Amino acid sequence: MDDAGLTSFIVAYIGKRKQLKLEALDKEAGRQDSADASEAQRLAQARQDIEARYQVASWLTDAASRAGQIRLVTHALKFTHSDARGSSVFSSSRAENAAEYLSTASLPHPAIDAVGNAAALDVARLLQTEHQGDSLVAALQRDDYSSLAPLADNESQLAHWVAGFKQVLTDENPSSHKLAKQIYFPIAKDQYHLLSPLYSSSLAQALYQRINASRFSEEAKAVREARKNNHWHDDVYTVYPHLAVQNMGGTKPQNISFLNNARVGKSFLLPCAPPAWKSIAKPPQTHQSIFSDHLEFSYLARPAVRQMQQFLLSVKHVANNADIRNQRLAYTDEIIDILFNYVSVIQNMTAGWSSPSCALKPAQQLWLDPYRSQTDEAFKFAREGGDWKKEVARDFGFWLNRQLDSDQLTFGAVELREWATAELFRRRMREFEQGLAEEVK
Repeated sequence: MDDAGLTSFIVAYIGKRKQLKLEALDKEAGRQDSADASEAQRLAQARQDIEARYQVASWLTDAASRAGQIRLVTHALKFTHSDARGSSVFSSSRAENAAEYLSTASLPHPAIDAVGNAAALDVARLLQTEHQGDSLVAALQRDDYSSLAPLADNESQLAHWVAGFKQVLTDENPSSHKLAKQIYFPIAKDQYHLLSPLYSSSLAQALYQRINASRFSEEAKAVREARKNNHWHDDVYTVYPHLAVQNMGGTKPQNISFLNNARVGKSFLLPCAPPAWKSIAKPPQTHQSIFSDHLEFSYLARPAVRQMQQFLLSVKHVANNADIRNQRLAYTDEIIDILFNYVSVIQNMTAGWSSPSCALKPAQQLWLDPYRSQTDEAFKFAREGGDWKKEVARDFGFWLNRQLDSDQLTFGAVELREWATAELFRRRMREFEQGLAEEVK
């Protein structure tokens, strides 16, 4: 962004704050008796004081002096305990493996929080507010003072502003506190690092914005309305089940931090409990195929299939490219993983459940009841033949084609071959068979 744009923003920001003060004064004047000369003189003096205080250079000098009362941070201590008096931290580092873990370092543009004296938060807003993709604090971080220079009367005044505003990014005397979390981490015999884990307000803000958008944005409302009316929509319907809300700061969330106040003290918590294993009560003896629409596997795979269908609808009129192919493959792999998780449960049921009376197709009996080979020689011979694997793969391809078919999407032999010959399907089949080889001898 050009420097003149950021300079104009600073001037407009100060002018807007001055206008709010003048409007409040005008309202007060409207409630006073116009014949009261002393009151009129007081209001006139108040107006002059506001005009003088909000001269750009004067206001910036005062703001730079007050900047030491606040800190711009990404990790705030008071989320741990509202009475903690130690240091908070501003972290702008990007980890090399940022894509592998959900952390502040994985955020491309982490929100910056402010802690300290609430009366100085107007300074934080000036520093943080983005204008045309840039902000004053970002400029200060890269030692770019060109947006402030045209507003200063001399070099000394500019240096005073820069030194004052830069206080928000550093803590001269970093410290912890007895109410902060502290962990002694061993590094050698009788040697420790004292670690103080801090709550990431930046990460909490990103999560809050993402979840709020999925709930209250106009796009989310349109998707929910389409789903309610059983209509198609090109956006993804997103929900966060088992969500918990943590309230920070009680009735005074502003005492924790600026962003906490903007969130009304709310922070969302995602469930981290391990999945509850649900055993399938009965083997699929009465059905011709496990790929029937109303059986367990179709039910388990339904969310992933629906997401895949919505994605394919959204790119229907887009030329095929690597990104589309990779995303389609990711959805296919997810469905295949669901299938083989289901299969592992069936295969570990009591050996021989598919005999003597079972409606399941022979190929799927060979696949799903492998331990029957230990007592049934004819079954073992047929299983070792291996042709049943191709039939199972085709059954999967037919099933996925049928699930994805709609008024706007049609799938045929080409897609069936792609699903049936998917690399992950073949690898999972090979891994399962290798694991069973020794056991069924």
